[in-house]
Amino acid sequence: MTILSIKNISKNFGAIEALKNVDLNLEKGQVVGLMGDNGAGKSTLIKIIAGVFQANSGEIFYNNQQVNFSKPIEARNSGIEVVYQDLALCDNLTAAANIFLSRELFKKFFYISFLDYKKMYDISQNLFDELKSETRPKDEVKTMSGGQRQAVAIARTKLTDAKIVLMDEPTAAISVRQVAEVLDYIRQLRDQGISIILISHRMPDVFEVSDRIVVLRRGGKVADKKISSSSPEEVTALITGALKTA
Repeated sequence: MTILSIKNISKNFGAIEALKNVDLNLEKGQVVGLMGDNGAGKSTLIKIIAGVFQANSGEIFYNNQQVNFSKPIEARNSGIEVVYQDLALCDNLTAAANIFLSRELFKKFFYISFLDYKKMYDISQNLFDELKSETRPKDEVKTMSGGQRQAVAIARTKLTDAKIVLMDEPTAAISVRQVAEVLDYIRQLRDQGISIILISHRMPDVFEVSDRIVVLRRGGKVADKKISSSSPEEVTALITGALKTA
C-alpha cells in the first residue's frame, strides 16, 4: 500500500535549482534510504514533505489524497514527523519535557490547571520501554549520550501516532554502539508499520535497514531500486557521477 507519492517535485531558491522533477513512492512499513552528496537536494525534499518549504511545482499525495502542507504543524497533525540532524532538543529540559514540549498534559484542581508530571513521566517511560532504551524520563538531555538523545527524538514521534517518520542523519556523530541502538529503533518503527525516509551519508547503515534506496544528484533522481539489487559500489558511483543512472 502506497502511503506517500511524490510526483515531479521541483524547488528553486532564486537561481539555484535544488530539486528537478523528483518522483518518489513510499509504501506502508517501508524504509527508503535517501542518499546523495551535499547539496543534492535530500534535506530540501524532506522539508517539502514536512511543510517547511513549499515546492514550486509538482504534487504530493498522502493516503491517496493530494496535500499541500504550508506549515510543519499541518504535516505533524496528519501523521508526518521529522527527526532532524540537530534533533531540536532543549538541553536544559528532561527527556519527558522534550517529548511533551508544546503538547503538555494538564490536570485540573477545581478551576486551576496544573501540569500532570506523573502522567507525562509514565507515558514517556512506556515509550522508552517500547524502544528498549535505557533513557529515563527525568534525566536532563544535556547529560545524555548521542544514542539516548536520538531515543528522545524518536519517542517524540511515537507520541503522535506518526504514520511517516523522516530522519535526517540520525546516526551522524555518535559511537558505534549508539549507531546500533538507533538502527534498532528504526527497525522497531518499521515493524510497527511506520514508513521511514532515512537520509544518511553512512552507507552501511542505509544498506542494513533500508528496503529501497533512492539516489539524488544535483537535484535530480538518478536511481530508485531495491536494496537487494544494488551495492555500495554502485551507489557511490551514482553519487559521484561516475555512473549516470541505474
